[in-house]
Formats: sequence, structure tokens, C-alpha cells
Amino acid sequence: MLACYLLAMLGMWSPSATSASWASATVAGLGEISMLSEFEIQNPYVFEMKATAARISRRGHGILATDESVPTAGKRLSTIGMDNTEESRRAFRELLYAAPGLAKYISGVIMFDETLHQSTSGGIRFTQLLHEQGILVGIKVDTGLQPLGGTDGETTTQGLDGLAERCKQYYREGARFAKWRAVLKIGNGMPSERAIQHNSQTLARYASICQEHGLVPIVEPELALGPGDYSVERAAYESERVLSHVFRALNAHDVILEAMLLKPSMVLPGLDAVLAENDEDEVARYTVQTMKRTVPPAVPGIHFLSGGMGAEEATRNLQALQRACPNSPWALSFSYGRALQDPVLNAWAGKPENVAVAQQLLVELARVNADAQLGVWNEEHPSPGSERVLLPKFSYAEERRAPSNVLCADPFSNRFFALKVHKNPCE
Repeated sequence: MLACYLLAMLGMWSPSATSASWASATVAGLGEISMLSEFEIQNPYVFEMKATAARISRRGHGILATDESVPTAGKRLSTIGMDNTEESRRAFRELLYAAPGLAKYISGVIMFDETLHQSTSGGIRFTQLLHEQGILVGIKVDTGLQPLGGTDGETTTQGLDGLAERCKQYYREGARFAKWRAVLKIGNGMPSERAIQHNSQTLARYASICQEHGLVPIVEPELALGPGDYSVERAAYESERVLSHVFRALNAHDVILEAMLLKPSMVLPGLDAVLAENDEDEVARYTVQTMKRTVPPAVPGIHFLSGGMGAEEATRNLQALQRACPNSPWALSFSYGRALQDPVLNAWAGKPENVAVAQQLLVELARVNADAQLGVWNEEHPSPGSERVLLPKFSYAEERRAPSNVLCADPFSNRFFALKVHKNPCE
């Protein structure tokens, strides 16, 4: 391979696209090589998907995640005393999507299957409403979590059956990107090697199927924020383990990196851990270091999930990421659900007379996060002091913390360990 590369650099050799599972091209007589898989060569959507991924990841914009399942939407509606009816869910989504000025800060919206087929009270399909604003439509394509056999309560994600046909239909209905969520947790011996391997392979298979049918896959390996006093160092190590396996699987499935997006968790300590005074800077340092160690620069954007963080905490951490790595090879942006929706839901309270105020709050929340993505947010938050939301049904065994800045000799043991972090991981 090296010999072929050198010959190509000299303009003495050029393989055909069909001679192997990759192709090369010579640019301006300099022999610059572009290595392509057969999957990328033969994919009719490749240029469109790359443009879509780049458009979603453009500066000063982020993703609004509204892909809650019917039961999850019901739990949120119950907090304002509303019944979980299709009309209640539709009305709240209309409030979100029709907010004046939303497109200035939001480049994409992730929908649930039900929402993709709903319309405004005036009969305009939600997909059309968003397209007219220049906001791209995405769709959640997994069908939920199930227990993973042979593990201590870890999960796998279902939905591969029939995914190809669903992707075709979603593309016809106007969707241009998709999302699949895998959930792993930190605990006594967790995430296990079995859970990491299984979920990585499933994410890669999903991404490949999506790209085959024209949808940009958002790959979401969430390390769930939960109870426990595990340190930010421990969270960083486990994040690195997970993401390394995920990208190994993506490469094995020939997923086109320029036509995908990553939606990871920020590197956060357990909810019972003692937080430092400048916690967002510590979170940012470890998060950026983890991304630089695992995520290829070909990926256009890393859109972090809010993952139980409060609205203000999510914004502060996002801005800290820009300070930690101002010359990032990827867009470091947001794909927030609760952090954008919960304050708006409370402001609305199900009352028609509150719609305009709630929409204004949504746009303000989107704006401050867009400013944070640019690293220029410097004002009071529209939803100050909002609390974290703990994900239910996760059980973590107590573990013993090791001193900070100590490298673990046995990275697969059940003992606590930490990673040594550089002062500036972007240097």
C-alpha cells in the first residue's frame, strides 16, 4: 500500500475504483490520495449527507431534541397537570416548532415518529413548517432499551429490524438525519466489555443502514449521569473506553465519518461527587481530552446531550468547552432536550395565553446556547439555577475512589482510578 501511495504521489500509478474496496484521485498533479470505501463510492447520497452534516454543525447553531417517546412525554406533561393525550403532545410540539426566530439558533430538530406525521392547528405539516424556516428534520429510529443478558442491569437498544425500510420512508417524508441512543452506566464493573461491544456494534450497524438510505446518523453513546461518587477522572476513562470501541465499529462498517454526527455525554462526575469551584472548566478539560483521544477530525460535529444537567449548567459547560479548545477540529455544539424544553414547558403550563411567552423563552434559551457554542455568552441565563434531572431505574454499587491524577494499572478492574489530564488538552 505504501509503495502504491508513493507511486501515485509521483503520478506514475492510479488504480481504478473497481480494483479494490477503495479509490484514489490525483489533484493538480500532486498525487493527493483520497481513500474511499466501495460503500462511499457507490452511495448516491454521499454528497448530500456530507452537506447535511456540515449544515447542522455550522457555527452558532445547535439541535433541538424533541424525540421523547409517548410515555416520556406523558411524564413531562404530568409535571404541569396535563393529560398525556396526542393533542397535548401535538400542541406543545407546535409551540416549539413555530417559535418566531428559532431558526437563527437551531439548525436541526429531532422528532419522534408520531410527531413526524403531525400538523399545526392550521393544517401545516410540522416537517413543512420546519423546512420553510430552513431547519432540518431528524427522526429517532431506535425503538427503546432492553436488558442485555449476562450483565448487571445493563441495556441494549432495539430497532434494527425493519430499519432500512423505515429509513426509506422517513427520507420520503422529509427527514434528512436520524438518531439512535445507546445507554451505558458507570458502576461496579460497568460499563462491562460486553455492553460496550454490543452497543458499539449496534450503533455502527444503525449508522451504516442510515447512510445507505440517505440519512445522516447521529451516533449517541450516552454514559448516563447517575448516583454515585465516582470522579470526573473515572468518567473520562470510561468515556474514552466507550468512544474508542464505537469508532472502531464505525470504521469496520465503513461508515462515512464526514456524513455522521456524534452525540456523546459530557464527562461529568457522579451526582454524589464533590464538585470543584470551577467545575465547568474541569468538565471541559476532561471532555475535550476524551474527544481528542477518540474522535477522528473527519467528523464534522460533536453535539453534546444535556443528559440530566440543568439548563444553566448545560450552557456553562458548553461555553467552557470552547474555552478549553478554541481551535477544535470539530464543531463542539449542543443537542439538548430537557435543557431547552423543561423551562419552556413550565412557562407554558398548558395555557393558550402563555404560548407567546413560552416561545420567547425557547428562543432565548436557544440563543444563549448558540452564544455559548461561539464562546461569547456573558449574560444572565434565562433559566438560572435550574436543577439536574436524575434518570430513574439505575442502580450503582458504592466504589472506592483512588487519589486523583493516578493512572490505573489494571484498566478493566473494578477499582476506582483516574487519568492524568494535561493542563490544556488542545495544545
